[in-house]
Amino acid sequence: MFDDIHHVAIIASNYKVSKHFYTEILELPIIRENYRAERKSYKLDLQVGNSEIELFSFPNPPARSTTPEAVGLRHLCFYVPDVFETVQKLEEKDVKCEPIRIDEYTNKKFTFFQDPDGLPLEIHE
Repeated sequence: MFDDIHHVAIIASNYKVSKHFYTEILELPIIRENYRAERKSYKLDLQVGNSEIELFSFPNPPARSTTPEAVGLRHLCFYVPDVFETVQKLEEKDVKCEPIRIDEYTNKKFTFFQDPDGLPLEIHE
């Protein structure tokens, strides 16, 4: 029934800061950017392989739950060919990454870092 993930939506508390993070730090290409005046909201579409991230801004969005195991989408994970190389590039851009671990089921390397709003982001080989 499902062939792929079309997009993941992220709501930013500070659009300018998050746009910089996703486009300059993570180097995701911009597909399109629109300002929706009726909602006082930006919608920025970013390319991630065959999928997209929709980065939204809204006036006064509620804070994200801080409970690590709250019900719902927990985190976003990016496939990378080399976790060590990606961590090095992120840390050169002052993005703090957790220690690299080995997935006990796949034996692949992975780690986490956060976006400007504290959204957990994972990289996995």
